[in-house]
Amino acid sequence: MFTYKTLMLATDFSEGSAKAAQHAASLAQLCQARLHVVHVITELSDKRRRRLPAAVVETFVREIETHALEDMNHFVEQHFAAAEAQGYQVTSDVVLGADYHAILEEATKVGADLLVMGTHGRTGIEKVLVGSTAERIVRNASIPVLTVRS
Repeated sequence: MFTYKTLMLATDFSEGSAKAAQHAASLAQLCQARLHVVHVITELSDKRRRRLPAAVVETFVREIETHALEDMNHFVEQHFAAAEAQGYQVTSDVVLGADYHAILEEATKVGADLLVMGTHGRTGIEKVLVGSTAERIVRNASIPVLTVRS
């Protein structure tokens, strides 16, 4: 039997992430594993960034980071308040990066054995136009990925 030591949950604070959090908590408890929760703030593209003064971009990014940290603290408290009593540790981080690349880099950085994430369940033309972060992660991850459909 394979035992996980470090799980990572990628969250966008959506309903799908809440369902994935339940699965991650169960696995972390069963394996007595550390659970690392990560949220990625997607960077502005260079094209958009060049159109704004640097001071405006810096203020904007700081504001987004502040709100994301508040959202992360609330998400962790809401879904993992009993973690310590259940025998597992929870850490969290908010990172700035390019969607799935940043998630995979964070998984490597924390030494994750398994990545857990929710999916939005997009299909058809919406999936073609918007793309799927979860799909890109599944295709490019070097570790197992558990996707939980919302």
